[in-house]
Amino acid sequence: MANRVVIGSQWGDEGKAKIVDFLTLDADVIVRFQGGANAGHTVEVGDQKFVFHLIPSGIMHDNKVCVIGNGVVLDPIQTLAEIEDLHQKGITPEGRLFIADNAHVVLPYHSALDKAKEKKAGKAAIGTTGRGIGPCYSDKVNRIGVRVGDLLDEKELRPRVEAMAKVHNDEFVAMYNEAPIDSEVVIRDYLELGNKIRAFVCDVSDLLHKALKAGKRLIFEGAQGTILDVDQGTYPYVTSSNTVAGYASCGAGVGPTALDQIVGVVKAYTTRVGNGPFPTELLDACGDNLRQIGNEYGATTGRNRRCGWFDAPVVRKAAMVNGLTHLAITKLDVLDTFDSIKICTAYKCDGEILDLIPNQLSKVGRCEPVYEEMPGWKQDTTACKSWGELPENAKNYLKRLAELVDVKIGMVSVGARRDQSIIIDME
Repeated sequence: MANRVVIGSQWGDEGKAKIVDFLTLDADVIVRFQGGANAGHTVEVGDQKFVFHLIPSGIMHDNKVCVIGNGVVLDPIQTLAEIEDLHQKGITPEGRLFIADNAHVVLPYHSALDKAKEKKAGKAAIGTTGRGIGPCYSDKVNRIGVRVGDLLDEKELRPRVEAMAKVHNDEFVAMYNEAPIDSEVVIRDYLELGNKIRAFVCDVSDLLHKALKAGKRLIFEGAQGTILDVDQGTYPYVTSSNTVAGYASCGAGVGPTALDQIVGVVKAYTTRVGNGPFPTELLDACGDNLRQIGNEYGATTGRNRRCGWFDAPVVRKAAMVNGLTHLAITKLDVLDTFDSIKICTAYKCDGEILDLIPNQLSKVGRCEPVYEEMPGWKQDTTACKSWGELPENAKNYLKRLAELVDVKIGMVSVGARRDQSIIIDME
């Protein structure tokens, strides 16, 4: 089996965790390579529901190794909470979960700064989760961050926290009227947290290199989606990291030759959380219908997801910048009751027809979707186990999506459970 990268190919929330969970059955090692606890991955197995923010969902399989790569910004408190939840559900992550010692750490004042900036921005707020992800990545780039390995040694941690406090305290007090950072409290608390995660911490690049040499099969799991990528997305209404497939190599500490297949996960329609332009958004009863049937509420924040029809210019862009080899189409069953279904095939903007979502934010805001309409299938697909069992109109719809974005369909999901997955062509 090839090493696979699983990427969100819209605005996130495409159902990547379910796809990763299913593909994990044929893998040995699952690697989360970017983002932080601002992502929420939900998987249902039997009567149990798991919501992961940092730990790869493959941890539910007792013979799989799971890795949090250096491209992730790690919240140790959230990580320990997820470990405890796994213990309570009878799953032992010890010996199978590994955390990169050079991953950066989200500290309490990152969250405080995130919320303060959003509040100050008012109507111009990005719509972040308030989890401190952006400020942590900013400190990383500014070379004043704290890394996981620093939590294991006060000689490493103390100078880094003190330097960070020196930079941020004036900002907290003068700009945001917030309390300054108490370095001693942070050092004390995070040395304690470091001790609690010590057994999981290692040089992940070395671990993965040895796994590759041994012929192990790897899955690289991204968070958020392509159109939230800090370079390729609807900037500035984006996340703070690179969500595209190319970053799997950087964020895991392996060479790009380790990446064989790029699986783009897309919903059979489109959703978005947070602010920013969304050309196919439905602000009517149809949009409400999609939200209710699809249970479109954020796993991290509980916020309503904005809903709209499938947007081919968005997924074409994702296919291009990720080099997608396969599509994994999720939530097809959400469309089961619709009489007809629209697909945005292109945009009309300033007198032009555009096949790709533009890079300029103001231009995206002026885009009007060009729709084609297809008949619905008006049948329950949730029990379908093969391509042949799908209703003819559902197959026609899927074939049209693949044709529009010029990427073959690898698999289709018709429900939240692991067994509600149809393999089409994963070669």
